[in-house]
Amino acid sequence: MTAVNDVTATAHALGASRTFWELIEARAALTPDRPVLLQGDRSLTFGELRDRAERVAAGLYGMGVRAGTVVAWQLPTRLETALLSFALARLGAVQTPVIPFYRDREVRFALRESGAAFFAVPGVWRGFDHTAMAERIAGELTDPPQVFEAYEDLPDSDPAVLPPPPEPPSGDEVRWIYWTSGTTSDPKGVLHTDRSLIAGGSCLAHALKLNADDVGSMAFPYAHVAGPDYTVMLLLYGFPAVMFEQFALPEALDEYRRHGVTVAGGSTAFYAMFLAEQRKDPGTPLIPSLRLLAGGGAPKPPEVYHAVVREMGVQLTHGYGMTEVPMITMGAPDDTTENLATTEGRPPAGMEIRITDEQGKPLPYGVEGEVRLRGEAVCRGYLDASATEAAFDGDGFLITGDLGRVQESGHLTLTGRLKDIIIRKGENISAKEIEDLLHTHPAVADAAVVGLPDAERGERVCAVVERVPGAPAPTLPELAAHLRGAGLSVHKVPEQLEVLDALPRNETLRKVLKYRLRERFGGGA
Repeated sequence: MTAVNDVTATAHALGASRTFWELIEARAALTPDRPVLLQGDRSLTFGELRDRAERVAAGLYGMGVRAGTVVAWQLPTRLETALLSFALARLGAVQTPVIPFYRDREVRFALRESGAAFFAVPGVWRGFDHTAMAERIAGELTDPPQVFEAYEDLPDSDPAVLPPPPEPPSGDEVRWIYWTSGTTSDPKGVLHTDRSLIAGGSCLAHALKLNADDVGSMAFPYAHVAGPDYTVMLLLYGFPAVMFEQFALPEALDEYRRHGVTVAGGSTAFYAMFLAEQRKDPGTPLIPSLRLLAGGGAPKPPEVYHAVVREMGVQLTHGYGMTEVPMITMGAPDDTTENLATTEGRPPAGMEIRITDEQGKPLPYGVEGEVRLRGEAVCRGYLDASATEAAFDGDGFLITGDLGRVQESGHLTLTGRLKDIIIRKGENISAKEIEDLLHTHPAVADAAVVGLPDAERGERVCAVVERVPGAPAPTLPELAAHLRGAGLSVHKVPEQLEVLDALPRNETLRKVLKYRLRERFGGGA
């Protein structure tokens, strides 16, 4: 058996772990001295991650944290955050990560709905006093959590005080509560188990075909569901990742180069940022060690794939995931160019994708419909039981609200979201189809297409574009001619164009916030 096959076989065996703690113990026993997390001049090996997490677990145990205790944490992407998270996994606590950029409304909702008994915060971080906010919110709650800071100093004690790790029969107890973005309504608490997150991370790891010599990177918030997803990959294949507490380009490039990062990415917006930096010096590789960009979380226009491969000289694989199912499909580096450019990859074994009509009837290969999901990586529902009932059909499939079609090979192509279908004069128009074509215009750095209320048409098509820095702003006639020249049907050509220096985005995977565009340009519709 070759070394690569040996690593892969080991990764598949570790993927059967029932809990996060079982997984870290197994990896630490195999390669205790190999690094797992790198940050500036600091690092942790797999063995240190296990041993130090046990000490933190003992400190938390002394504070009163037990199996099943709900602990919220709102912390940046740091070694300490990973240690705290694994310490909670050692205790069998229920942890509810909160994105560090969230403020009073979202944090209050998360603490109240989860019933958190403890809340870990970073103190003053990036000029904002998280401790003051946490204490202010705690004072408003009937059952307030105990607030403690966990930026540099973590609870610490002798692991001898700890009881044995909880031994669930299958790892199916709910141990994680993640929060949907809540951009148009209150967030929803998404219930995950250790097994569902390990299954999601396994999909990512096996699809990318990585090895122990790779070096990854975490440019996204560790509090995002991608945090454990990515960490599972490190544990399965035994390689390290560079953590970025604050990610920005070009400032982060020194760290990528210093640590010899081979795999980078995050989402489509990250690909665009790397491309923009590469274009400043086309003849010099941006990150000499880089061989792969990978990510998900937002649609990927085919032109972005082709531009990355052509201009950066690296491969790009894109996937499909959501808070409820952190990894659904993933492109593989040895897929065909056509599939890498136009699909989100294939699902792993154990993930079922069903394409249905509006009544939930399954549709054949190649036919567009609503995407529904069933498998081990799917969440167990929501904190709100009524939301859980509404989200799953009678066969146990999660109703995603996404539109797409599946090839006989299993590759999934997303074509949009139900709420992104624009109905103009009774005709359905896909926003994504127009966005993909807008990306091929040289003056367009990014694009979002929304439907706005229109007395005559019902909805009119509005294109909002982010222009390439330094390029002249494109005009509506210019873009309309470009879209028609690319083969877009006349009835789909936008009637309205808005040009921005930057599209509004969230702070996690830099998704475009379309609701803000509708509010700004359509009177809040």
